Amino acid sequence: MSAVTAIYHIVINTKGREMTLPLASSDQLYRYIARVIQSHDSIPFAVNGIENHIHLLIQLHPSVCLSDLVRDIKLSTSQWIKQNRNLFPQFAGWGREYGAFTYALRDKEMVIKYIQNQREHHQRETFENEYRKHLEHAGLDWNEFRLT
Repeated sequence: MSAVTAIYHIVINTKGREMTLPLASSDQLYRYIARVIQSHDSIPFAVNGIENHIHLLIQLHPSVCLSDLVRDIKLSTSQWIKQNRNLFPQFAGWGREYGAFTYALRDKEMVIKYIQNQREHHQRETFENEYRKHLEHAGLDWNEFRLT
């Protein structure tokens, strides 16, 4: 029997990192995203964000390709937002890229708490600085291309 643990912290920004996800409507979007993740036989542990990006902590099912899941999240949420335009009147789409960072199962609660505290966190730190720290922690080089 195979044993697989694939815990991903995924960060997806809006197109141009514009502030187009009103906080008043975002909980509905987060619930929709959780359902998309579940439809891919994966587990959403946390979904949260601010006006220009979202964070997800998921356990990816071994048969699911990460890039396919993120593509489906972006496509299906874009369609859902279009159907609910009154909730997200300024939304122009998602950025082309995304970040996905792996974590051990023992780190799950720490990352959940981090994601749940996004609104407070971003009162002190910009998205760009936050994302740069995630890249550096993962051993990746920073460049503006990663935020398209």
